Amino acid sequence: MMQEHIFERLAREKGITVEEMRAIISARIEKGWNDEDPVKREQWRKIPCAGEMPTPEEWLRYVVEKINSDGKSDLLRRYINW
Repeated sequence: MMQEHIFERLAREKGITVEEMRAIISARIEKGWNDEDPVKREQWRKIPCAGEMPTPEEWLRYVVEKINSDGKSDLLRRYINW
């Protein structure tokens, strides 16, 4: 059985399409990227990305790696039940 991608699961739980879910995440990334607070802006700019701004996939990869490196991988197991 193929595992569901996290964006598919979030979209299903919200009753929206995957494209709509990606658009929501992209809008949040753009908002953070352009935040007026320089400290918040700098936090967003730590996310490695190939383009001008992180994609939803690049953001997700960064978040998962950050959670794991902070020793909080139990959060992933607790909230994401595959």
